[in-house]
Amino acid sequence: MHTYAIIGGAGFIGTNLSERLVAEEKRVIVIDDLSAGDHRDRLPKEVEFHQEDMRNTEAVTALLANVDVVVLLAALPRVQFSIQYPRETHDVNVNGILSVLEAARAARVSRVVYAASSSAYGDQETLPLSEDLPAQPKSPYALQKYIGEQYMKLWSSIYGLKTVSLRFFNVYGKHMDPEGAYALVVGKFLKARKEGKPLPITGDGEQTRDFTHVRDTVDAVVRAAESEVVGHGEVFNVGAGDNVSINELARLIGGEVEYVEARLEPKHTKADNSKIHEVLGWQPTVVFADGITELKVEWGIAE
Repeated sequence: MHTYAIIGGAGFIGTNLSERLVAEEKRVIVIDDLSAGDHRDRLPKEVEFHQEDMRNTEAVTALLANVDVVVLLAALPRVQFSIQYPRETHDVNVNGILSVLEAARAARVSRVVYAASSSAYGDQETLPLSEDLPAQPKSPYALQKYIGEQYMKLWSSIYGLKTVSLRFFNVYGKHMDPEGAYALVVGKFLKARKEGKPLPITGDGEQTRDFTHVRDTVDAVVRAAESEVVGHGEVFNVGAGDNVSINELARLIGGEVEYVEARLEPKHTKADNSKIHEVLGWQPTVVFADGITELKVEWGIAE
């Protein structure tokens, strides 16, 4: 039986991944410092939980004994937060990655799957965004996540540690956090609609995002973890391959809207997911409108 350690596993994606792995009768260890909030109650009861900072290399090394696969989800998010706090986010998002890689190497873990970010692309001349485009990060967060990819490649080539980097696009679905620095636009809109408040749209709302359901994202992680054909620091897009404007998202969720000041962010994202389909057989299964309908039911939002 494979043993997985999910670092940052008490968060949104980690909780969904834990549910999938437990259902497949995998042993799951979650390591999380709970800096994004204490959501341990969402984790399946079968999960072994440890509260620890990933920068504590010695402690993490001990926890990774007899672990087969590490999934590294932990990060201090997001673009705006990293612009306000570049030093703090660098310490977690870069030094934390190095700590985990060294812990994995010392514990003789066979593989690390790293949650990279589509923000590494920045603004590009062409869409969809394919993995062979040059990285053009526009924020400390985007740069930090891209540095993580480079560390994965190096630790694979120098030390023989199998690594895979997955560039997540805008992940949404069950267990989303609608508040705090981690909050994404889907969660914010659902919360506003539930409270009868206007949906806050930045800029003109014509910016587009590739929204990818968390079930599909988790499936990509499992495929990257268990495939024998990857492990050399490869980078894969994990995106639905479609893009939706923020105005269209607001229409699907419903309710009044209000336009607020634009912020520094890429204008458009859309994943070219042909590489991950060809190599790992992954493809998205959840249609965005259906995913939003599912969430509205979960949140008790009537049409």
